[in-house]
Amino acid sequence: MPNLVVKQFLSAIFLFFLFALQAQEFSTPYSEDFQSKYQIRVFKSETPINIDGELSDLVWEKAESVGDFWEKYPSDQVKATLNTTVQAAFDDKYLYFAITCYDTTNHYISPSLKRDLSIQLQDGIALILDPVNKKSNGFGFAVTPYNVQSEYQFGANTTSEDLSFAWDNKWFSGVKRYANRYVIEMAIPFKTLRFDAGNKVWGLNIIRSDQKNNKFYTWTNVPVNFPGFDIGYLGTMTFEDELPPVKGNISLIPYVTSKIDHDPENGVSTKASANAGFDAKVSLTPSLNMDLTVNPDFSQVDVDQQVTNLTRFNISFPEKRTFFLENDDIFSAYGAPPFRPFFSRKIGLDDNAQPIPILFGGRISGNINQKLRVGIMNIQTGRKDAAAPQNYSAVSVLQRIFKRSLIKAYGLNRQAKLTNDEIKSNPLNQYGRNAGAELNFSDQQGKWQGWLGHHLSQKPGIKNHSSFTQFGGQYNGRKLASFIDFASFGKNYYADMGFINRIETFAAKGSNYISGDTTIRNGYTQIYWPIDYFLYPKKGAIIRHNIGIENYAGFYADGKLSDRYTRMRYFMFMRNTGVWSFRVDIQQDNLRYYFPLPSEKPLPPGIYHYTNGNVEYTSDTRKNLLFTGSMRIGQFYNGTINQIVGGVTVRQQPHWNLALNLEYDLLKFPKPYGDTKFWLISPKTEINFSNNLFWTTFFQYNTQRNNFNINSRVQWRYKPMSDLFIVYSDNYFTDTFKNRNRALVLKLNYWLTV
Repeated sequence: MPNLVVKQFLSAIFLFFLFALQAQEFSTPYSEDFQSKYQIRVFKSETPINIDGELSDLVWEKAESVGDFWEKYPSDQVKATLNTTVQAAFDDKYLYFAITCYDTTNHYISPSLKRDLSIQLQDGIALILDPVNKKSNGFGFAVTPYNVQSEYQFGANTTSEDLSFAWDNKWFSGVKRYANRYVIEMAIPFKTLRFDAGNKVWGLNIIRSDQKNNKFYTWTNVPVNFPGFDIGYLGTMTFEDELPPVKGNISLIPYVTSKIDHDPENGVSTKASANAGFDAKVSLTPSLNMDLTVNPDFSQVDVDQQVTNLTRFNISFPEKRTFFLENDDIFSAYGAPPFRPFFSRKIGLDDNAQPIPILFGGRISGNINQKLRVGIMNIQTGRKDAAAPQNYSAVSVLQRIFKRSLIKAYGLNRQAKLTNDEIKSNPLNQYGRNAGAELNFSDQQGKWQGWLGHHLSQKPGIKNHSSFTQFGGQYNGRKLASFIDFASFGKNYYADMGFINRIETFAAKGSNYISGDTTIRNGYTQIYWPIDYFLYPKKGAIIRHNIGIENYAGFYADGKLSDRYTRMRYFMFMRNTGVWSFRVDIQQDNLRYYFPLPSEKPLPPGIYHYTNGNVEYTSDTRKNLLFTGSMRIGQFYNGTINQIVGGVTVRQQPHWNLALNLEYDLLKFPKPYGDTKFWLISPKTEINFSNNLFWTTFFQYNTQRNNFNINSRVQWRYKPMSDLFIVYSDNYFTDTFKNRNRALVLKLNYWLTV
C-alpha cells in the first residue's frame, strides 16, 4: 500500500482499539447458558385449533404459559411495564401460538392495514423462530392488534437496516380486542418452515411493540445495542412429542396478466397483450427448498422511491421481487454495503430498472445439516431490444464454525448469447465470472466481530487488477460502538451480477457535456471508521443521545487521494418518538475528470475543499399528523448548496394515509458553471378498505431524471396469498410534459398448496 494509505489505515486501527478497549467497563455480561434461562414447552393438541383470538380450545387450558418480559427499548435493565403471556402448541400440520397482550388503554398505533409494515412503526407481536437452533438463520412472523401480518427471514449478520419484509408465505392468525387486552392466535404450517423433524428444541424469542409508550419488550433480555431479533439472544421451545415429518410440500403460484400499453418515446403505438406463467416452491428435504419460475411477471411490485444523486457514483435500489428473496442472505451476504459481488436486481432489469424478460429459473437453498447452508441458482433471460439473452448461475456455501462464525464461498457466472457483430462491438459482454471466499467471525454475544474476504473476477482478455479484498472489525457495546473497514478494488474488477458503486465514476471530457455521457473505471482503496457513543437518560424528554464521528478516506490506485470526509453527528431520540439530528461534513474531493453536475459547464479537475452542515427533525410518529424536515447549507465543491427536504403526512389510522414529500436542491457555482436546481416531489396516497383490499398511488416528479411518474395500484387479496392487481403507470418528461409511456395491467395469481 502507498504510504498515505498505510498511515490512514494504521491511525484508524489505533483509534478503533483504543475506544473499544476503553468501553469494556460498559459491556453487558453474556451467560453461556443463556437459553437455559428462557424455556417454554410446546404441548401437542389432539384436535385442530380454531384461530379466532378467543382461546376457547382445550389445549390452552393445559399449555404452559411464559411471560415476565424485559424492556428492550429504551432501557434493557428493567422489566416490562405491560404484561404479556405466551403459550405454544402443535399438531401434525401447524405450530400454534396464543399471545395475550394486556393494555388498559384499548388504543393502538396502527398506521395501515397493509401487509408487511414493520412492527417498529406500530403495536404488535413478532415471533422469532430458529428451527435449527444453531444461530445461523431464522424466521419472523408478526401480527398487529388489527390482525395485519408480516413475515421475514434473516441471517446471522442481518441488521435492522437491511431486514426485508418482502419474503411472503401462507400462514394464519386471528385477533380479538378486549377492554384490557388483545389476544393473538397464530397457526404457522410446518410446511412453511425449513426444519429437521428430529430436532425437538428450537430457538425462540417474542418481541412486543408498545408504540404509544415508545417501548419495545422482549421475552429474553436482549441488550439495547442489539436488534430484538438477534439470534444470539433466543430462548428455547421444546416439543413434548415427536415433530411430524413434512412430506409433499409443494406450492404452485400460477398467474395470468393482460396489458394495454402505449410507448410514444420509442415510437410504439397502443397495443394489447396477455401473458401467463407460474412460480413453484418444492420441499426437497425438511430444510432444503427449491424455487422454480417460468416466465415470471413483476408488474405489481412497488415502484422504486426515487432520490436525487449529488455524487459522482451510482446508487442502488432494494430488491422487491419475491422470487429472489427466500434465503436471499445465502447469495447476497458477501462484501458490505454498498459493495456486493451478488445483487439480484442485476438479473432481469436493465440500468434504467426496466424489465428484461426472464424465461425460466430455479433456486435450491436451505440447510444441508445444522451447520451447512447452500444456495444454487440458474436464471435464463430473453432478448429485448439491445439486451442479449443471458444465463445467470450462482452457487454459495456457508459453513458455521464455533458458535456464531461463518466460512463462506461463492461462484458466479453470467454468460451471454451474442451475435458475431455484438462480440466484435464489445468483447467484454461475452461473460462475467466471479468467485470469492470470506471468513466472518463473531463472539457468542455478538459484541466483537471481524471479517476477511478476497474476491476475483474474470472477463475476456483481462488478466490483471481484477480482484477485490476487504477486511475489518467491529465492536458493538452498550455505550460505544465502532468498526473499521478496509477495501481495495482493482480497476478491472467487474461484478456483472453485483453492485460496486465506486469503480465507475461519472465524468465529462470537456464543456460540451451531455448528461450521462461518460463513466470511467478506476481502481481504488478505501478506509471507513465510524465511532458512536450513547447516553441513556433515565428521566426527561430525551431517552437517548448518540454522539458520533465518521471518517472516510478513498484513494486512487496510485495512492493519491480520491476523496475523504470527516462527519461529526449528534442525534437526540425523544421520549415522544421524535428525533433531532445535527451534522457537520468536512470534505475534500480530488477530481481527476470533469464532473457533470453543474447545468452549464462541468467542474474541471482539481482538489476541492468544502464544509457544510445539516439539521433534521422527525415529529411524533404516533400522531395522525406527522412532519419531517431537514436543511443542508454551506459549501459544495467551488460553490454553495442549499438543500431543503420536507414531508407531511395526514392519516386516519389504520384506514388511510396522505403524504407529501419534497426535496429542493439549489447548487450555486461561480461563472461560467451556472446554478443547478433539482426538484423531487413525491405525493403518495394509501387507502385501506379492509385487511384484504388496498389502493395505493404514487406520484414522483423528478427534474434530475426528467421524469414525472404516476403509479396507481389496487390490490384485492381474495384468498390467503392469492391476489388480483390492477396497476396503472404513466410517465412524462418534466421539461415538456410530453408523455413517455403508459400502461394498464391486470394480474391474477393463486397460491395452491399441494
